Amino acid sequence: MKKVVSILIVLSALLWLAAETRGESSKTLYTCGMHPQVILDHPGNCPICGMKLTAIRNGAAGAGSNTASSSAIAVDAATRQNMNLRTAEVQRGPLRKTIRTVGTIDFNETALVDVTTHFKGWIEKLDVDATGQLVHRGDPLFEVHVPDVYDAEVEFLKTVTNRFKNFKSNIAQRQTAIRNLKNFDVSDAQIAEIESNRAVLKTLTVPAPISGFVIEKNAVQGQMVDAGIKLYRIADLGIVWVIAQVYEQDLAFVQLGQEAMVKITSMPDREFRGRVTFVYPTVDEKTRTAKVRLEFENPGYYLKPGMFVSAQIHAELEPSAVLVPAEAVLRSGAKNTVFIALDGGKFEARDVALGVEAENGFCQVLSGLNAGERVVTSGQFLLDSESQLREAIEKMRGPTSAANLEMAGDISTNDTAAAPTKSEPEATVYVCPMPEHVSIIYDHAGNCPICGMALVPVTPSALKKLQPGGKVLYYTCPMPEHASVHEDKPGKCPLCAMTLIPVMEQAPTPSSSAAKPAAKQLYTCPMHPDVISDRPGKCPKCEMDLVPVK
Repeated sequence: MKKVVSILIVLSALLWLAAETRGESSKTLYTCGMHPQVILDHPGNCPICGMKLTAIRNGAAGAGSNTASSSAIAVDAATRQNMNLRTAEVQRGPLRKTIRTVGTIDFNETALVDVTTHFKGWIEKLDVDATGQLVHRGDPLFEVHVPDVYDAEVEFLKTVTNRFKNFKSNIAQRQTAIRNLKNFDVSDAQIAEIESNRAVLKTLTVPAPISGFVIEKNAVQGQMVDAGIKLYRIADLGIVWVIAQVYEQDLAFVQLGQEAMVKITSMPDREFRGRVTFVYPTVDEKTRTAKVRLEFENPGYYLKPGMFVSAQIHAELEPSAVLVPAEAVLRSGAKNTVFIALDGGKFEARDVALGVEAENGFCQVLSGLNAGERVVTSGQFLLDSESQLREAIEKMRGPTSAANLEMAGDISTNDTAAAPTKSEPEATVYVCPMPEHVSIIYDHAGNCPICGMALVPVTPSALKKLQPGGKVLYYTCPMPEHASVHEDKPGKCPLCAMTLIPVMEQAPTPSSSAAKPAAKQLYTCPMHPDVISDRPGKCPKCEMDLVPVK
């Protein structure tokens, strides 16, 4: 069946070309709206899909060669209304992207403290006897009886009693006794109490080292404790972490210092603002996500570790970019096309190169559009069918002149092994001029996302000659207001405690005099891609015009 359909299509094209040769171009032709390559000289049904064929209008599909050669499509006002054509203006503005994800609230690992002892003893009293209790720095946690500390207290009291006898010797003994007490974590206040009361303390009080919540409690009254055993764990919840899961394709848009927002289901009326402080260096093999750490102030302790949150990370990728509505773009896989609205009710198809999908339904345009132009956002599929119909007719028409037939002998006519006589030019790639960044290859111009230097074009063969190198000058804070921080090694910002980022040594930009030589233009047949020539002309197989190889 497919073979019969193909034969019918070829016959229809030959009939149409014959009519053109005889000067019968005014004759009405018919085509399929879904398959514009089908052109017949009589009404009927499409041999491919069975749809009813429609007549080709003289002003739209090739009744005259002048009209057919134009790439613009003229649509009258009534038809535009029936097609529901709507347009929007191409804008220029900041390129912003919002990364939406989920995460969980976790403890601030830098604000966790374990309470242990440096001695062996028995707990005689618990002042904090429940998990979750809020304590403040210096509050008593428990009282413990320590036999070893008792002996050290007795030695200290001897120095207090005999302080007027053999003064110099007593000072040395006093200092030794105080040092022995501090080795058992006896505080200065407790030493002063022993000296003031001239009595040995039966038990030692262990205070809370920080203010926070008790999240672990391993102590009970009467328990024997040994040196180094964890009895309590206290967490300061004034600052909490949110561990968000970001898909690997979005990691390029996440930078330290970016603003982040989270919402919790228990409080849908408010959002919490924080910042990105760390991107973990690994990706989960199953979920294909990486962990990103966000830090949030926690007044009122509304954010509780273990809570599930929805998070948004706001990134401004460029301060000024050309933006087009996403619904205006026709994506065919191989290319992206938009229709430009011209004066006089005309529309023109144009290929565009797209970049990042921005927020609010816009896409970044790298090339093909300028700010201020109007693009079709609704009904462009009908315009695309009309444009494809024109393209198919143009391919079958071809110029009637045979002035270029003489170059047919220079074109390869081998159906099975046609190959260009000259090697095709190398594709240009872009790299950062910093030696330590040349391992990253980009397929577009721009700035290096690591150091901000302008990317330079190179060929793959020249890329092999570039070697990595360079060094880190210093580490600084990602917050702009703390750019004065210069540290010799990685760590935390002394002003805001954010993770420092490296500043690399700047390298000179390669000279622009070494420009890439222009490659020789090649030509091929749209119907027979195996035919390749270094000159324009006609295809020796089907007589169609050769087109430039992009």
